[in-house]
Amino acid sequence: MHTGISDRRRAQLAEQVDRTVHETPVFDIHTHLYDPAFGPLLLYGIDDLLTYHYLVAEVFRYSSLPYADFWRLPKKEQADHIWEHLFVRHSPISEACRGVLTTLQSFGLEVGPRELPRIRQWYAEQTPEAFVNLCFETANLRQVCMTNSPFDPLERPLWEKGFTRDERFVGGLRIDPVLLDWPNVVPQLQDDDDAIQSELNQETFDGIRRFLEKWTQILKAHYLMVSLPPSFQYPDKGPITQILDRAVLPHCREHHLPLALMIGVKRAVNPALQLAGDGMGRSDLQALESLCQAHPSNSFLCTVLARENQHELCVIARKFPNLHVFGCWWFTNIPELINEMTRLRLELLGLSVTPQHSDARVLDQVIYKWRHSRQIIASVLTEKYVDLEGTGWTVSQEEIQRDVQSLLGGEFERFCNQTGFP
Repeated sequence: MHTGISDRRRAQLAEQVDRTVHETPVFDIHTHLYDPAFGPLLLYGIDDLLTYHYLVAEVFRYSSLPYADFWRLPKKEQADHIWEHLFVRHSPISEACRGVLTTLQSFGLEVGPRELPRIRQWYAEQTPEAFVNLCFETANLRQVCMTNSPFDPLERPLWEKGFTRDERFVGGLRIDPVLLDWPNVVPQLQDDDDAIQSELNQETFDGIRRFLEKWTQILKAHYLMVSLPPSFQYPDKGPITQILDRAVLPHCREHHLPLALMIGVKRAVNPALQLAGDGMGRSDLQALESLCQAHPSNSFLCTVLARENQHELCVIARKFPNLHVFGCWWFTNIPELINEMTRLRLELLGLSVTPQHSDARVLDQVIYKWRHSRQIIASVLTEKYVDLEGTGWTVSQEEIQRDVQSLLGGEFERFCNQTGFP
């Protein structure tokens, strides 16, 4: 009878899993990055790292500078202010601060001396093309999925003009205004299709589908996506249900595209913080369950923002094979919750999940987000293999490689390519 494994075998498993997780290239399935052809829209560098909205929100825990005065500062001075308060006057132990330091360390930069001008000088010596390659190599990425909005006045003209694409950056079509801001979005939709009217009738639904088809093709979108508030309900008597049922989901079925739902964000809880002012809330996931049940031929990706919703999300996914759980989003992207959520998902859903995405808005962030997450994924997976071998089941290196490839993008690709569900 097998009741455990030797310390030597445990150590061997840990080494095999850790090496495999770190050496396997990842498909980062959701980011806010841009193809390098978009120029300044692709954020990178120390000042963008320091003025990321996670750190902006944190600095006002210490700084008495009025919000309006902070926003009037040039980006470099905003970064100086954040560096002074979060890295010099206080130890940078939050995950957002630690992430900056992990990134700089990965580039071989000394962080101990706290010399921000020297760090800026190193970044100034990098060329954009070489820096993109450096980040992909350091983070060991094979592809990233962007968040692309045809409603963005800076982004849209570049797509319409056309450009030579970097195949490492794949498209994702964001449709928030279509679902969440009807009928105010109608004038923008009419720029593409003047048949679309405020009245939700068949002609309008057909026009929305033509709009979605046009932008799916332009972006070569891997999926459609929307961020939803905790109050999201389905079905309801408002426009969201009608547009989903009669335009968005038929389009997704026709083109075999998942709809990604990111549920739980409360916009502008503190408007004075601008992008940093969004919050979160516990969601009613009955809406998600109802969507999966009502549309069994559609595929859904889902990540939820509240810790309290994670268990229910996994249980719903156990009941509906057309639902794929992914990532630790935003406020859950901290080691404590990544560890907890990864364990929960593997124990309830096995390997049929994508445990992480970076959600990176600044290119450099892919380095720390994946380095930190890989450490946790490797630790949890090692523990599960130890448990398996304690039953007498043996795990080969080939099986470890297969499983890790699945968790780091392979299962997502399999799910997206699936054309039918039971």
